[in-house]
Amino acid sequence: MSGALRPCLWWIGVLVVGLLGGCGSKSINHAPVEDRGPTAARPVVAQAPEVKPLPGAENAGKPGYYTVKQGDTLIRIGLDAGQSYKDISRWNSLENPNRIEVGQVLRVLPPGATESGVVARPVTTSSVSPTAIAAGAPAKAASASAAAAPGAAASTPVAGDDLPWIWPGNGQILNGFDEVKNKGVDIGGAAGDAVLAAADGRVVYAGAGLRGYGNLIILKHNTSYLSAYAHNQALLVKEDQVVKRGQKIAEMGNSDADRVKLHFEVRKQGKPVDPAKYLPAR
Repeated sequence: MSGALRPCLWWIGVLVVGLLGGCGSKSINHAPVEDRGPTAARPVVAQAPEVKPLPGAENAGKPGYYTVKQGDTLIRIGLDAGQSYKDISRWNSLENPNRIEVGQVLRVLPPGATESGVVARPVTTSSVSPTAIAAGAPAKAASASAAAAPGAAASTPVAGDDLPWIWPGNGQILNGFDEVKNKGVDIGGAAGDAVLAAADGRVVYAGAGLRGYGNLIILKHNTSYLSAYAHNQALLVKEDQVVKRGQKIAEMGNSDADRVKLHFEVRKQGKPVDPAKYLPAR
């Protein structure tokens, strides 16, 4: 290489090094890095809806109140409490007695009643007082009293063990009372046989709304006692009707049963008791 070119090459090298050095010291602005990957899901806290207490919840567990369970109907509750379902509906201001909710608390004793179901004032269910009859009051006087006020209801006593009961049917006893298996007695007979009111009382239910009972009549005799007549083929009385002991109230049948029979129950304050303890010996 000629001597004339060497100084030129040296200066070119110096110039290149300078330029590279300047570039290396120059600040470079980079765009910010943004993570566009999937965003981690934030936990969402669901706000629980406001739960309104069911009617009567403040009375749960108190004497004289009942908490509705799955499968309950007001008719069943009334039978088990020894009350008319209409009375229970009225005491609880139910707009529709066919609509009750599980967990709802219902009053099943009348206002002012003690835990045993006794009220300070008498209830009216019959046109003739069963106590007067049991005490030996002349039948003629009783009939005159009834005739003087047909359909009127007189005071009914609290006690019920002295009611003059009669058998509601004349057929053979098919099954006796059993606290677990049979809550009453089953009486045989033929379809159409007369079913009689076992004591004076008032019809508090007549219909087929209670599963297992078919066409059913329930009579309320006083504050303590109900009687029930099940599996009828025909009902001859209506709700709220006053009936007399021995009056034909239904015809025997096999509704919701495997044969023609009358299933008869006596309930004391809603609890099934053995009818044989109240009915006269055959």
